[in-house]
Amino acid sequence: MLRLNWDGFVAHVILDRPQQRNAFDAELIQAIDETLSQVAQAPQLRALVLRGEGQHFSAGADLGWMKSMAQASAEDNRRDAQALASMLRHLYDFPVPTVVMVQGAAMGGALGLIACADWCIASDDARFALSELRLGLAPAVISPYLLRAMGPRHLMHLALSASVFDADTARRIGLVHEIHPLGQLDTALDQALHQLHLTGPQASRACKALLRAQTPAPDVETEQQTVDLIAALRVSDEGQSGLQAFFAKQTPSWQIPS
Repeated sequence: MLRLNWDGFVAHVILDRPQQRNAFDAELIQAIDETLSQVAQAPQLRALVLRGEGQHFSAGADLGWMKSMAQASAEDNRRDAQALASMLRHLYDFPVPTVVMVQGAAMGGALGLIACADWCIASDDARFALSELRLGLAPAVISPYLLRAMGPRHLMHLALSASVFDADTARRIGLVHEIHPLGQLDTALDQALHQLHLTGPQASRACKALLRAQTPAPDVETEQQTVDLIAALRVSDEGQSGLQAFFAKQTPSWQIPS
């Protein structure tokens, strides 16, 4: 489900559910959060790499998990969403530089992981989408980090349209920093890590802390608003109808045909 590999001063955190396109559920969210806490204490740590095994970075939230949560109580949904919010906050505030590698699909909540990282390297075939509204949901918990990464107008357009966009668009709006052919991603990562290894480790931590202080993670009130919103949408008639229609390969009752 999740692998941690050390390469010298670099911790590689690998989403390892390739048959599920590395979609995350409650168990994977907890595993990421616990791994971040563990790795952050390592004295030799200079950088963290987050990547997905197989053809895709991550399809976002596991829809089977989302379907089960739609049947859970509002309070259970709040606790579940709070776990995601806490994990994203810890990734955003991670003390050393973080690099995310993206290939194939990066959908829904996966964009939150990308937005929380400091450096995104993507393959030229990568595709992105905030598809939640097509399920009667919303990219609520990840929205504060996407707002910091791409700005309000880009986020408004992509969230409301739920449209798929390519790597060039992701770079233009600030979500992605570099694009490389798929076969050259590992070389690009090596070059990025080489650049990081040339910097002073304590200065790097201090610089990141300073910049994060000027663009902090969402405050408690904002975070709670995002958690409450997704919890309410999951148990709403529209959200449940959207998820049920997706699994049945049908059109939701509220979708206007073209």
